[in-house]
Amino acid sequence: MDATTRNYLVVTAGYWAFTVTDGAIRMLVVLYFHLLGYSPFEVAMLFLFYEFFGVVTNLVGGWLGARVGLNLTMQIGMAMQVIALGMLTVPDAWLSVAYVMTAQALSGIAKDLNKMSAKASVKTLAGDGGEFKLFRWVAVLTGSKNALKGAGFFVGASLLQGLGFRGALLVLAGMLLFVLVATVFLLPSGVGKMKAKPKFTQVFSQVPAINWLAAARFFLFGSRDVWFVVGLPVYLYSVLGWGFTEVGGFLALWVIGYGLVQASAPKLLRRSHHGAGPGGGAARLLALFLALIPAAMALALQQGLGASALLMVGLAVFGVVFAINSAVHSYLILAYSDADKVSLNVGFYYMANAGGRLTGTVLSGWAYQTHGLVGCLWWSAGFVLLAALLSIKLPTAQGSSSAADG
Repeated sequence: MDATTRNYLVVTAGYWAFTVTDGAIRMLVVLYFHLLGYSPFEVAMLFLFYEFFGVVTNLVGGWLGARVGLNLTMQIGMAMQVIALGMLTVPDAWLSVAYVMTAQALSGIAKDLNKMSAKASVKTLAGDGGEFKLFRWVAVLTGSKNALKGAGFFVGASLLQGLGFRGALLVLAGMLLFVLVATVFLLPSGVGKMKAKPKFTQVFSQVPAINWLAAARFFLFGSRDVWFVVGLPVYLYSVLGWGFTEVGGFLALWVIGYGLVQASAPKLLRRSHHGAGPGGGAARLLALFLALIPAAMALALQQGLGASALLMVGLAVFGVVFAINSAVHSYLILAYSDADKVSLNVGFYYMANAGGRLTGTVLSGWAYQTHGLVGCLWWSAGFVLLAALLSIKLPTAQGSSSAADG
């Protein structure tokens, strides 16, 4: 195994370990604080700082990674997550909304430092292997991450059931601390570090295609979180009467399946693109099709069709299309970026991603509390439609940033 592949595998493994804790802590917070009597909107507000500081972190993190190296920013993210997990182990009397929001802010910074670092590293590590190799590597990294985030949902719900809230947090913190120490010894220093120190103003992209892609990403991820973060798990628990493990297990299976489809996206799209990476046209068509799914689900629920079967089938179809669309987006941001500016562009792009998640999370609690799951689904459909319209400006053919300018 050559050094490049080895480093890619170490980065991927570190990303995997972090992702399990990220999925677990989200499920722990949603279920435990709902059990404590928090309203859906209050639960959503617990994630407000998590998502808000994700926006800030992606903006600053890409610049920081270009200056100090992507492996260091990834390890800083892991250390911050260990601290965030530890903060939530205090007695219930200390778990005020402000305190939990602060812990979640730290976790949000950690998550986006880790994600930005891992994904930007792929562009550097893939080297000159061609566009399809880049598409394959980023799809595997992203897809496997999402599969493990789903596993994290199940791990979080199961640990909550078996060890309680604080026991679960301590197990997760110990596991991540071990992985952090391992990456310090296994990864070389300076991955992704620019030779010339970039100015902070360079975090804002000058490439039109990247700006349009970032705008589309905002609404794409807002469309998922507007019903998935708060509305769906609370609906399954309070309306359909599912238990913690059932809710966590179902959402885990969905995200695992979503991740597997995302990792398989290069194979699914290879024939249509003749071995090259996909272009903006693929992102546009997939978004148009995706918008129909939550709209159809909302109409079906309004007509009184069986909610359990409808949600299972609708989630499965939504997950497949969303996963392929997300994989295309994750590839395009790297394809549109020059290698020496990749961390800056990826940071800017995932700033938009985090902004969409922030908006979707807040809307998820508000829309569910005021209009139920049907309202969440209509918001989702509208967001995806906006993502499709913004994708019209994306270049039809894939290419580098220089091509994207034209």
